[in-house]
Amino acid sequence: MNQIDPTAVIQGDVSFGDNNVVLPYCVLIGPLSLGDGNQIGPHVTVGTPGQDTRNPRYDSSAARIEIGSRNIIREYTGVQKPCYADLTRIGDDCYLMQSVHVPHDAVIEDQVVITPMVALAGLVHVMQGANIGLSCAVHQHCVIGAYSLVAMGSMVTRNVRPFSRHIPGKPISVNHYALEKFGFTDCREEVERYVLSGQSPTSERIAAIVERFDRAHRKSKRDIYS
Repeated sequence: MNQIDPTAVIQGDVSFGDNNVVLPYCVLIGPLSLGDGNQIGPHVTVGTPGQDTRNPRYDSSAARIEIGSRNIIREYTGVQKPCYADLTRIGDDCYLMQSVHVPHDAVIEDQVVITPMVALAGLVHVMQGANIGLSCAVHQHCVIGAYSLVAMGSMVTRNVRPFSRHIPGKPISVNHYALEKFGFTDCREEVERYVLSGQSPTSERIAAIVERFDRAHRKSKRDIYS
């Protein structure tokens, strides 16, 4: 059973799984699907058209958003419809804090943390387990690699490698916190060689993560922090 505050506005084709909580004054515009156990905070807006200067009044009536399960989306966050791809998508177990801007055509994978006042530009891809710090701005088409950390206040104009820490003005370093949090401590030396020296990983587990990032990196046509 879902708990939907009577002040929420639900418009169009919006489908819910079970045990979702929609708090006061939310606006949810379809086509939109939500999985199970999500908490949608007050004044969250999901489903408005993407902000695209090439076509600011495009027909978004069939543009779809998918939100998985067990996400927390806090107050004043906005999630916009796609302009160019099939979906704007948020995976499972994500934590989007206050006033996060999720743009058109964004892909937010599972277990991502995005902290308050982060602004993502269109067609950004945030991979599993990444953490984006306070008030970051991320350029269009950028890829934030799995289990990486982007430091607060960063202006991200390139792609960020998996398992790395991007801190403006400092060399790229290893996100050791993520290694412990997500159970990669047995791969520590392999990850360090990849992040710090660019050596290709040897284990199937790390190689698969890096290969997924490399495919997204090539597609983005952006440079990479190294």
